[in-house]
Amino acid sequence: MKGAKTSEGLLDIRLTFFFSAAYFFRAGAPSGDVRPTPRNGRVRYFFEDYALDTDRRELRRGADVVPTTPQVFDLLDYLICNREHVVSKDDLVSVIWKGRIVSDAALTTRLNAARSVIGDSGDEQRLIKTLPRKGFRFVGAVHETNRPSGAATVPDSGAESSQPLLALPDKPSIAVLPFQNMSGDPEQEYFADGMVEDIISGLSRIGWLFVIARNSSFTYKGRSVDVKQVRRELGVRYVLEGSVRKAGSRVRITGQLVDATTGGHIWVDRFDGALEDVFDLQDRVTASVVGAIEPRLQRAEIERARQKPTESLDAYGCFLRGMASYHLSTRDSLLEARELCRRATELDPNYASPYGMAAECIHVGKVNGWLADPEREIAEGVRLARRAAALGKDDPTALWFSGICLAYFVGELETGAAHIERALALNPNLARAWSASGWVRLYLGEPIDAIERFERAMRLSPLDHSAYVGFVGMGLAHLLADRYDDAAYWARKARHEQPNWATTLRVAAIVYALSDRIVEAREAMARMREIDPDLRLSNLARVAAAFRRPEDLARYTEGLRKAGLPE
Repeated sequence: MKGAKTSEGLLDIRLTFFFSAAYFFRAGAPSGDVRPTPRNGRVRYFFEDYALDTDRRELRRGADVVPTTPQVFDLLDYLICNREHVVSKDDLVSVIWKGRIVSDAALTTRLNAARSVIGDSGDEQRLIKTLPRKGFRFVGAVHETNRPSGAATVPDSGAESSQPLLALPDKPSIAVLPFQNMSGDPEQEYFADGMVEDIISGLSRIGWLFVIARNSSFTYKGRSVDVKQVRRELGVRYVLEGSVRKAGSRVRITGQLVDATTGGHIWVDRFDGALEDVFDLQDRVTASVVGAIEPRLQRAEIERARQKPTESLDAYGCFLRGMASYHLSTRDSLLEARELCRRATELDPNYASPYGMAAECIHVGKVNGWLADPEREIAEGVRLARRAAALGKDDPTALWFSGICLAYFVGELETGAAHIERALALNPNLARAWSASGWVRLYLGEPIDAIERFERAMRLSPLDHSAYVGFVGMGLAHLLADRYDDAAYWARKARHEQPNWATTLRVAAIVYALSDRIVEAREAMARMREIDPDLRLSNLARVAAAFRRPEDLARYTEGLRKAGLPE
């Protein structure tokens, strides 16, 4: 609201009048969740219509240079570089002010200045978000390019400063953006997000349609975004936007389909119904979208794509809440997701997806070393995965969850691969299933096929916050295909995206060691052992995959030994 003071502005006033030692702090070293700003080459970040160039130390909007002070530039650079994490006050002061004593007021002034130069504000927080008592995070969608220092550059132009345009696929393509929750109740956010996930799922099963995955679409959540920006960043022709209002037993879904190449509206419609008709409403939205793109669509395609619980809407609500927790991918959120899935299956014992998602939560927990009782929990994960596959023969989500878990937990590679292949036959746009398929193909000793599947996943979800999982797989697949330079590239890219995941560091250490990059290998191993200090070659089975070819496991083990993992 015009004239309103931001929370940062109020802090400035309080500090001006109550200046005392209580409002100062001294920063220590940055926390382990953030990474130093890269300085080993030219890095360019593209967001909205801005480009930040670390080599030239320029911020541009289109073809115009935006005047920026050195400290504000460094602040933007650091926040964008560490955009996957919340950055604390101590982190900022340690890096930007080199650990000098700095007041909250000075920090707030710089943050407001950083927001101002990129068209943001303390009220809107569209790009730089303040998380009370935690810190700050850059939440805008960012495309990053790297170029070695000294490399030839293209002359500056407006076109060069814009994000590179992804080519349109060879079939109709669409991104479904997060719908706005119009209920006035933050607790209903999961419901609005669930609507979108189900619409994405329904569209994804239409074989002739290219649908961007949920994880990339949801990078735009909570932001006002130009559809032409979505066109650039995701490479799609159509964008679906909308809102959901849930009040009592009634639901209203409003949607608008936009041609992202022109910005023109194709249709706008509203769908009203009772809560018990919510699945029919979703199907009507899906049918309307696809019907607008392809008039020959038959209603039977939507009917065949429908996989919802028939017994209990409460079970569906639990699953949606569980899915929201699962996507957070923290130790606590995965435990919460497992509990919500358990409640969903108690309410509807024949609902396949919650069994599969609970098994996948255990899989992620095992990979990260988060299981309190590994033997018991893995046995439970196997049981859940088998149950998901038995109930979900036509549910692609349940099938890919089941497939990757059975492959990883008990080495049932052919069974796991078959489940995932069926999931992809049912839903050819399921990016996470393509990535899971890449991992299973890698375990089966088929690295070239694995690479193609990881590439398909990346194209379906170009802005995926968990893309590093595919990058790690690409690194290992290139290694097993004897492409050492490519393996090192992907290992480095994975570490850049997620430097605090044990699997990223293990694979990086292996790739670097077997590529004779011993210094990098030892550094990655040292960091990995900080995260997983108990890992040894003698207990490697607790994290190593079930490689079908003995030579692949031997190479994996030798890489860790050469990188310095103790016996």
